[in-house]
Amino acid sequence: MGTFWSSQSRAGRDKTSIRLVSALAAAAALATASTAHAVDGCLALLCFAAPSWSAIQQCVPPVQQVLSDLAHGKPFPTCNMAGAGHSANHQWSSVPTHCPPQYIGFVESDSGSVPTWCAYDGAITVTINGYPWLTTWWSLGNGTVTDYSAAAKAQFGTWNTKFEDDYAIRAASHPATEACSGEC
Repeated sequence: MGTFWSSQSRAGRDKTSIRLVSALAAAAALATASTAHAVDGCLALLCFAAPSWSAIQQCVPPVQQVLSDLAHGKPFPTCNMAGAGHSANHQWSSVPTHCPPQYIGFVESDSGSVPTWCAYDGAITVTINGYPWLTTWWSLGNGTVTDYSAAAKAQFGTWNTKFEDDYAIRAASHPATEACSGEC
């Protein structure tokens, strides 16, 4: 896989990525100041691809706007300048096929536990250099949680581990179902 971030040290990459996103966010804000509430798709892509969009001040408003837009049925913004292999797309969650197991809610019935809902409304998947980079699960009520690819983790060095932590908690409390492949 090609290098998305520079070949600097991890700390240097984190600072560089934050500066890059900050500069692009400022430029996008100036360029789109006259268009009301439209989110720049390139800025959204950069923000979602960062180690933690919520830690980058310039990313918070556009990402929150994208999430609000998605919740109201608007499509994920596009970025015509992203280049080959760089993209982001949105998919609504569905139980049990498109929702991480740690976020599936169950209802008890006479026949046992039935998976009925997902804690997150949808997922934004970012692809870098043609490979999955990360998936951010979102819900206006529950915020976001991100599942980073091994390649993203290797590039970032540090990232928000909430997705993995939540999975470990679920696996510890449901060891039999986590060991199953397919339906259990």
